[in-house]
Amino acid sequence: MKKQLRISPSILTSDFTRLGETIDMLNSSQCDYIHLDVMDGVFVPNISFGFPVIRNIAKRAAKPLDIHLMIVDPDRYIPTLRDSSPEYVTVHYEACTHLHRSLQNIRANGMKAGVVLNPHTPVSSLEYIAEYCDMIVLMSVNPGFGGQSFIESTYRKVAETRELLLRTGSKALIEIDGGVNLTNAGALRDAGADVIVTGNALFASDDPKGTVELFKSL
Repeated sequence: MKKQLRISPSILTSDFTRLGETIDMLNSSQCDYIHLDVMDGVFVPNISFGFPVIRNIAKRAAKPLDIHLMIVDPDRYIPTLRDSSPEYVTVHYEACTHLHRSLQNIRANGMKAGVVLNPHTPVSSLEYIAEYCDMIVLMSVNPGFGGQSFIESTYRKVAETRELLLRTGSKALIEIDGGVNLTNAGALRDAGADVIVTGNALFASDDPKGTVELFKSL
C-alpha cells in the first residue's frame, strides 16, 4: 500500500486580502499543516510577513503550523515564535552558523526542529546533524518566490536524504518545497518524501479544497 503524502499548503501564493477565509478553508480541508514562509529580504530577495500576522493566523488555524524561516540569524526570533505554538519551525542550513545550537533552541522552546537545504547544498551536509532533526526540507526551487519551476534533480536528492535517515537512525520527515504539483508529487513520494508544500498548484485551482483531496489520493 502506498504511503499517503502529508500536505502543507503555503499561504504565500494565496490572496492576502482574504487570508481569514483561506485559513478557514484549509481548516476544513484534508491538509495536514499550514505552511508559513517568513522572508526578510536579506537571506532571500523578498519580504513576506512577520510575527503579528503569524500570531493572528495561529489564533484562527485549526491545523498545525509549519513555519519556514528564510531569514538571517533565525535564533533571535525562536522565543517569539513559541507564542504561536507551531508544530514545526525550520531554519536554513545556509543561514545558521551554529546549526546544532539553533535546533536545540527550537526544541527547548517546545517546537519540532527542522533544517532546510537550498538546491545547491548537498545532503551530505547533514551527516552529523540529521539525528537532531524532526524534519528535513529540500528546496526544489531557489527560495524567495512562489511560482517557480521544479528542479528535476530533487528526486535524486530525496532518495539520498532517505538513505541518510536510514543510516543515521533519524526519524525526521522529508518535506519538499517548491514547484510541487499533481504531476510530480507521486514521484516525490515514491522517492521517499513524506510531506509536500504546495502553493500555486493549490491556490491557482478553481477548487483548492478539492485539490488537497487530489494530492491525498495520489
